[in-house]
Amino acid sequence: MKPIVSKDSIVYFNSDCYTALNSYLEKAQHSKIFILVDTNTHEHCLATAMGAIEKEYAIEIIEIEAGEIHKTIETCSGVWNALSELGADRKSLLINLGGGVVTDLGGFVACTYKRGISYINIPTSLLAMVDASVGGKTGVDLGNLKNMVGVISESEMVLVDTAYLATLPSEQMRSGLAEMLKHGLIMDRAYWNQMRDLSQLTTDHLDQLIYDSVVIKNKIVFEDPTEQNIRKYLNFGHTLGHAIESFYLTHPDKPTLLHGEAIAIGMIMEAYISTELLSLSKADLTEITTAILHTFPKITIDSDTYSAIMELLIHDKKNEKGNIYFVLLNTIGDTKYNCLVSDELILKSFAYYHIA
Repeated sequence: MKPIVSKDSIVYFNSDCYTALNSYLEKAQHSKIFILVDTNTHEHCLATAMGAIEKEYAIEIIEIEAGEIHKTIETCSGVWNALSELGADRKSLLINLGGGVVTDLGGFVACTYKRGISYINIPTSLLAMVDASVGGKTGVDLGNLKNMVGVISESEMVLVDTAYLATLPSEQMRSGLAEMLKHGLIMDRAYWNQMRDLSQLTTDHLDQLIYDSVVIKNKIVFEDPTEQNIRKYLNFGHTLGHAIESFYLTHPDKPTLLHGEAIAIGMIMEAYISTELLSLSKADLTEITTAILHTFPKITIDSDTYSAIMELLIHDKKNEKGNIYFVLLNTIGDTKYNCLVSDELILKSFAYYHIA
């Protein structure tokens, strides 16, 4: 697969990944290399990555706890301290080997340690391959508020080796599919049609779908790297999805939702809103709802939690001057950003999801 070039980074795939990595390491001559892993990727992925590095380098491993709940400034502080204690200087390299938590947090750590050191992302989850590791968004959560602290700064390269997907549990694979479905909905109806029915999916098909998903995201990010206009399209499903994810993340009586599970709910609800405010047809809404619920089991959201979830919307990063803005669909593949939505219509979208 041909590498995908962005403004400041390159995404390599499968057999090209480690050729590119070894060439880069030989030329860059970093003073020391650090590999950031979580407890899962330390066990299941590190040996593969280490084995692919051909020459001898000074390499240190830094491990963090797995899970969104650890995507915090406190975890960053631990990694910063580890880097300092292990002698990292401004010529050091941080390789982030993991899912979205590791690539988001590791990128932020790299961008801020000594005012910035180089980093490389090796995503090991489907979600990170198609979304989290591409586009230069780094950051951490602030309490239960998603990605509130961070910077946009691209990695030296992203290495998408789909062999790592064999290490994932099924729910993590499903989580990544939500972002791929979103890419079709916002930009490419033909891609959406491919993603709608995954029953005949083979490994080769998945590799191509991952590649095409990255192409869609890269096209948007290349045109609008700092999210002033069309990069906002990528937030479809995320205004309500992030609020739902945040609510479930820290509620003592609720199960923690994976990112993709929450975004799937958000896409259904925001598709409903699109039929009420824009020109998305009822037939398209039914198609979207059916396809998403075929992959993502229905989650019960109690009506007495609606107001608490809606209160979290004020923290959405798209908001300006106190207004809550949504990304909505004119039709599948045609998107509009900066849409104002009333509380009444948001409540109706909860009701729609409940009966869908």
